[in-house]
Amino acid sequence: MEGLNRRILALFRPYRGRLFTVLALIAFSAGLGMVTPFLLRDILDVAIPEDRDGLLGVLVGGMIAISIVTGVLGVGQTWLTNVVGQRVMHDLRTQVYRHLQRLSLAFFTKTRTGEIQSRIANDIGGVQSVVTSTAASIVSNVTTVVASVVAMILLDWRLALFSLALLPFFVLLARRVGNQRRKITTVKQGAMADISALVQESLSVSGVLLGKTMGRGDELAERFDKESANLADLEVKSRMAGRWMMSAIQTSFAVMPALVYLFAGLAPGAASIGTIVAFTTLQTRLFFPVQSLLSVAVDIQTSTALFERVFEYLDLHVDIEPGEQTLDRVKGDVRFDHVWFRYGDEWTLQDVDITVPAGTRTALVGETGAGKTSLGYLAARLYDPERGGVTIDGTDLRELTFESLADTVGVVSQETYLFHASVRENLRFAKPSASDEEIEQAARAAQIHDKIAELPDGYDTVVGERGFRFSGGEKQRIAIARTILRNPPVLVLDEATSALDVATERAVGEALETLAEGRTTIVIAHRLSTVRDADQIVVLDRGEVAEHGTHEELLALGGRYAGLVARDLDVGARGALR
Repeated sequence: MEGLNRRILALFRPYRGRLFTVLALIAFSAGLGMVTPFLLRDILDVAIPEDRDGLLGVLVGGMIAISIVTGVLGVGQTWLTNVVGQRVMHDLRTQVYRHLQRLSLAFFTKTRTGEIQSRIANDIGGVQSVVTSTAASIVSNVTTVVASVVAMILLDWRLALFSLALLPFFVLLARRVGNQRRKITTVKQGAMADISALVQESLSVSGVLLGKTMGRGDELAERFDKESANLADLEVKSRMAGRWMMSAIQTSFAVMPALVYLFAGLAPGAASIGTIVAFTTLQTRLFFPVQSLLSVAVDIQTSTALFERVFEYLDLHVDIEPGEQTLDRVKGDVRFDHVWFRYGDEWTLQDVDITVPAGTRTALVGETGAGKTSLGYLAARLYDPERGGVTIDGTDLRELTFESLADTVGVVSQETYLFHASVRENLRFAKPSASDEEIEQAARAAQIHDKIAELPDGYDTVVGERGFRFSGGEKQRIAIARTILRNPPVLVLDEATSALDVATERAVGEALETLAEGRTTIVIAHRLSTVRDADQIVVLDRGEVAEHGTHEELLALGGRYAGLVARDLDVGARGALR
């Protein structure tokens, strides 16, 4: 817990100058506020009984002036407090987002998108009130309490001791309430993450299509109903945790002034009326800050559960760190140097040793699960090999900056992703500095310009979530245009035409041919007919290189590749008969 508190305090360190100003304003306001009861005492005990109108005017004027000044200072304090709090919130959100961007693809394949969204939106959002107001509230209330206690002792030490006797008991009760709420909050945030994940998965375009076509809409609604009911129950438990204890504290605060009147009347050497009124005024000012401090203590304990979830993401190990080298003049020689790689316990790739000469086309073929896509991901450094290395022009990818790597290696995947933005913005994502003319040239090269031109707003047409306005082949060609715009010297094509019909595949294939001209190309092939003309074909089997050579050489060998081609031809013939 101590380490967690240090990390929370560290968030405020860059803004300590502004915080010091806030604290100074708070201390000055609290000091001014404590003068008012003494002015009130003198009004009741001196100015009014002795009919001293001049003194009465001065004392009343002092009370009014103090109220005005403290009001103005309060506005300034609130503004500064919120500025600091929102900057801290911004820093925390940005830290989490930047850290997540640095994580490898492995984290995102194992984590629900809704869970990530919940951490950023719900967990960080949940600590907002604590971050923006708690520090100032604590200092303000502590200052007020200290000043009030000192003033009460100066007025009448016996009444002060009587009034403050129950405070230690109240503090213990507040700690118990805080612990209860913290436990409930941890469970509640998990439930919120479950709901976020369900909404993200079931109400995306893909999720709605799946739900409707499978007739599972009612079941998904019932599942959401259960999750929402569970969250509602947890919310009620969180709100009601320790409510009886807090109610007892509030009731005690409310009756204390009456008990002070009783104690003052029964105690020997009774205090003056002015002193009693001034004392109960201070007492009221004391109890509200004390009550606020107890509530803040509960909120802080509750928020630690949220901070723990946020810091859990910030503590995730970054397994792919950037290097410091850049590649200026890239030829494009790629080498997989005795690469070993695995996702879990079983090896996905074992001692893979392949050389891809600059400007050539290498095809990776094999059964599903043979390791083709994993090899392509290693070439783009979405993962790092456990043993061996991947080099471009003799430089290990681990030694390159991410910017240099992204400029060098381009990937076109079968999983084409388009943002919910205009076509132009989707294309310009690859090269923010691209002119409209460059964007159109890339689209023409990818054979998608004519289709875009037919849209209602041309290149300014919003594509819709995940690009559902376009067919699979059209999305692929937009992705190809995006890669053409980047102009990488090394290209990885990950089964980019596997899900397309023959006619569309031909159009996309022509766009890919344009894209691959003059580049080092690694093709992950599903249909063997698309790789006959490759400079070399590498056959993977259970993560190992089983064969490699040209199409003719491998057919003549009569091994695994020949078997795959024969099976492909058989499947094609049966499809034609249908």
